[in-house]
Amino acid sequence: MNLTGWYPIFLREMLLFRRKLLKPGYLVSAMLVPLIYLAVFGLGLGKSVRLNGGDYISFLIPGLVAMSSMTNSYTWVASSLNLNRLYFRTFQIFIQAPISASAIMLGEVLAGMVKGLFAALLLVGMGLCIPGHFSITPLLVIAMVGNSFMFACLGVITGMLAKSHEDTSTYNNFFILPMAFFSGTFFPLDRLPAFLKGLILLFPLSHTNIVIRKETLDGEALLSLLVMVGYTLVFLVAGTRLIRRYSE
Repeated sequence: MNLTGWYPIFLREMLLFRRKLLKPGYLVSAMLVPLIYLAVFGLGLGKSVRLNGGDYISFLIPGLVAMSSMTNSYTWVASSLNLNRLYFRTFQIFIQAPISASAIMLGEVLAGMVKGLFAALLLVGMGLCIPGHFSITPLLVIAMVGNSFMFACLGVITGMLAKSHEDTSTYNNFFILPMAFFSGTFFPLDRLPAFLKGLILLFPLSHTNIVIRKETLDGEALLSLLVMVGYTLVFLVAGTRLIRRYSE
């Protein structure tokens, strides 16, 4: 596996990302959806709902952090790669350059991970400003970083498979949107029927939500971490193979 050459691809994406950061309203747009969910569910139900002996906002914020890192890392990579491949034709330059598929994959994924972490850290900062019991734990950091990397890998797969920019929205509606709502972001999975919980545990975000809310690494958290690693390896290998076999 030759990873030489990943940094120029990563640097290119970071320079483009920096230009977006300088645009008015970007920070607001990155926080808009989590803010809406926090206002509707957290502030609306926070005082009347108690979960596991704590307030609802303290339960909700880690879930929103997981969801935000998922959507931003995935969407940025999937949309950028799809546009570069089909419309701007800059992806073809990467393929023709003496850079391995593994290096292209790593550069794209790390760039997507940074973008996902940026949005998640904005939410973490806001959570620390809200009165409650939300705090930063080592497992929260591990889950946030791992989740961003995992879904950036999935974003590469979508960006390579989509035949048009509209296809990325279709993939989003079938995979990302259901995970955002049914993977334990807004309510504990323990409250679901056993058969439905088993189905939802197939979602990688479900395991991120389990890990991100743990204060210590118990058996459940360790199992979910291993599942996240497994999904990440599958997505990483699949995305690399799609890049290697690209022939448009």
